[in-house]
Amino acid sequence: MWYWTKILFLILLGAVGVWLIYELITFPAIGDLRTENPTTTSMIEYRLSEARSEGREPRKFMIWTPIEQISPHLQRAVLAGEDSRFFEHHGFDWEAIQSAWDEAVKEGEKESREECEADAKTKQEKKDCTPSEDDWIPPMPSFKRGASTVTQQLAKNLYLSEDRNFLRKGREAVYTYFLERNLPKKRILELYLNVIEWGDGVYGAEAASRTYFNKSASNLTREEAAFLSAMIPSPLNVFNPQKNRKRVVRRQRVILKYMNGMPLKY
Repeated sequence: MWYWTKILFLILLGAVGVWLIYELITFPAIGDLRTENPTTTSMIEYRLSEARSEGREPRKFMIWTPIEQISPHLQRAVLAGEDSRFFEHHGFDWEAIQSAWDEAVKEGEKESREECEADAKTKQEKKDCTPSEDDWIPPMPSFKRGASTVTQQLAKNLYLSEDRNFLRKGREAVYTYFLERNLPKKRILELYLNVIEWGDGVYGAEAASRTYFNKSASNLTREEAAFLSAMIPSPLNVFNPQKNRKRVVRRQRVILKYMNGMPLKY
């Protein structure tokens, strides 16, 4: 028995060692981003592959633009909408993560109560449907909006797949740490503004400005900047102005309220 336990342990240890070696070999050269501008990202390549697999023409409209040529209105609007504590945290906004957890807990309680009430109605029973710790386990928070910082989103867009699992989340955390460690905040924001998705085949602030307003990113007004920022969470679906313009406009109004108080501390 001990012999086979020892063999299994050695196999497991070997597997972990191989995995660590693989991670080290494939670890991205994050330090190079200090001076090199990426011409593509994992997200862009995924979208191109997705288009080909669906028989659509792959599209990529991306024009690299130094942050000095991107309107401060857009910089403030993006931070107001995506990461208001960008200059205070080191890649992870723990207050936002806690808020995301609290929101997940409330959502879980609501779902549990609704399921209980539906079951009681079906059985025509009177039942106390207040969730308790004994019969309800809170869900893991999704960590999509509100908890995911600009640096985390940049790490995901640059290097990671669209898979949602703990391994990918772990890699995202490691890449986020090294992005913050190797790059100043100004460079992180510059990279982010140049690679994020702003529509079908539209990547970066300059491409977005020309696509939606037929002007350079340097000339965006407050309203236009807030409109573009409002699209970021889901530019292809939920906040696609061609599909849900009213939603984009509602979010634009909220961003306009907060963007003026968003200092650029670089």
